[in-house]
Amino acid sequence: MALVLEQDYTFVTNNRSDFLALYGQAPLHAGLIVIIPNIAPDPQRQLFKAALKHIGQRDIINSVIEVEHCGLEIHCTEYLLK
Repeated sequence: MALVLEQDYTFVTNNRSDFLALYGQAPLHAGLIVIIPNIAPDPQRQLFKAALKHIGQRDIINSVIEVEHCGLEIHCTEYLLK
């Protein structure tokens, strides 16, 4: 976590609970992308591509983006976490 914060990385994970707790303690972070649920690599890539499309060219400082399949659709939920 120290390296992620030091290098200003946006972190991508399936581990929602642990990383929400860690990021919640950081006063400033470059963003967190959570892929829900932990699934096979091909569907993970599809969800990650949807998250990147959702983000576009903007910064996601202190934001969390949760991306998941909802039936046949992919939903991205974004909120601040400081």
